[in-house]
Amino acid sequence: MTLRLRTLTLAGLFSLAPLALATNYSAPEQIVAPSPFKGVHGLAIDKQGRLLAGSVVGNSIYQVDIDSGEVSTLIGPDDGQADDIAIGPNGEMAWTGFYSGRLLYRENDDAPIQVLATDLPGINSLDFNDETGALYASQVFLGDAVWEIDRTGQQPPRQIAKDIGGFNGFEVGSDGWLYGPLWFKGQIVRINPADGDIKVISSDFTIPAAANFDSKGNLYAIDTFHGQLKQVDQNNGQTRLVAQLDSSLDNLALDAQDRIYVSNMANNRITQVNPQTGDTRQIVGGDLAVPAGLALSEDGKTLYVADVFALRAVDTDSGKVTDLRRAHGSDAEYPINVSLGRERLLVTSFSTGTLQLISRSDNSTLAMVHHLNAPSAAVELEDGSVLVSEMGSGKLLRLSGPELAQRSDAASGLQGPVQMIRGRDGMVYLTQMNGELTRFDPESGALNTLANGLQLPEGLAELPDGRLLVAEPSAQRLLIIDPQSGATEVAADNLPIGLKPGPGMPPTGLPTGLAVDAQGQIFFPSDIDNGLYRLAPN
Repeated sequence: MTLRLRTLTLAGLFSLAPLALATNYSAPEQIVAPSPFKGVHGLAIDKQGRLLAGSVVGNSIYQVDIDSGEVSTLIGPDDGQADDIAIGPNGEMAWTGFYSGRLLYRENDDAPIQVLATDLPGINSLDFNDETGALYASQVFLGDAVWEIDRTGQQPPRQIAKDIGGFNGFEVGSDGWLYGPLWFKGQIVRINPADGDIKVISSDFTIPAAANFDSKGNLYAIDTFHGQLKQVDQNNGQTRLVAQLDSSLDNLALDAQDRIYVSNMANNRITQVNPQTGDTRQIVGGDLAVPAGLALSEDGKTLYVADVFALRAVDTDSGKVTDLRRAHGSDAEYPINVSLGRERLLVTSFSTGTLQLISRSDNSTLAMVHHLNAPSAAVELEDGSVLVSEMGSGKLLRLSGPELAQRSDAASGLQGPVQMIRGRDGMVYLTQMNGELTRFDPESGALNTLANGLQLPEGLAELPDGRLLVAEPSAQRLLIIDPQSGATEVAADNLPIGLKPGPGMPPTGLPTGLAVDAQGQIFFPSDIDNGLYRLAPN
């Protein structure tokens, strides 16, 4: 099947009525295979023996067949957003919506979903006391506190402790204390839920992400930075390496046979571990996690992918994926976009407000710029300065000087800038959430609207003939817009893009990036299935 290309015209708020046939593109060719999650986080084994997995970006709770690796959706959007999942003493289930700030709960599969707590941004981990039924939860990254949650939903949460260092992935012990890691302190601790008293168990971790008990009371914990699963001696704090896995581990769970299941957010992987032998078995996984922004090397052979939990390079001929950086296993901070400078990669993270400059020659970090207001994209200008679009402020910032420490406003009044590129003409082009395609002149500071009325435009790239390619994921299509005449064409439609953003996320969700090579081949990621695709002109 060949995707249609329709020629359109622009008149005010341009109409998308077809006028004439133009160039055709082939059907999407798969370069990197899809994977079932969009970053996999919390794990739980319920009373039925089902393996459950949560995804924040995927906005869902999934059921995973332990034998086959088949994945199905148990609770979908919007109530399914789950950073962690906990099973109560009677089979009840609770989960945390990291961005929504909600804790949700249901008695069984057929019972209605209840909201037990709200207004807890960054709510992360949770667990039940199997003896009393008490429910506890913690905030990490967007907050730093531990709470007891009223299971009736009638009383506000009771704060147990705050500013403790990121109490992530915890479990209630047989003594009623809460056992888990302090993410930012490299410690495994236990917390008395009655008074918030904290006791350090072990400091033998770099970034501990989660801890859990087996049926015999043995304590296991994961170090996300080193990709290690360890057993922790609760008396002396010494640890035993159980299994060496990959970095970016997130959570773990144990089944009735004390087999351990570990999630990895960077490759959508769940691994089963035998704690006695250290033997591992991959149940499910993928090469990409949550692909978003793209940048293509000058020779068209390497596609750089901002994969949210990793920065990756993809060989466009073979589809081989190479890790350049992993979140929590390096200095990467949730890359959402990447662009190509002359000698460096410019990587932005709007969730952490960071711009990272990486050497293209040796992959070293050249600079880290913090405290940006939700940076969505960055481009290198002719003089070596960097232009950053801030989704939060609606500004274009020019960064210059040593380590880009000097900041000045280049433009303001933008309505949610999403993607930005520097054209071969030296102009800067950007898409905005208000439906505009805009041109910015770095020399004069002039802003000009090239098109409006677009449907939440995101990805942006320049075609070999100078026209601009724009992704409209909400319409599942790509547009071609002539920056000189305003003539507009639908390049391809019915594409696997257009994931609905979850609660607490921007209207564009995860921006769909675009890249184009010298032959006019189009590369795009799928926010639907996490694959990477190519469209070839006929």
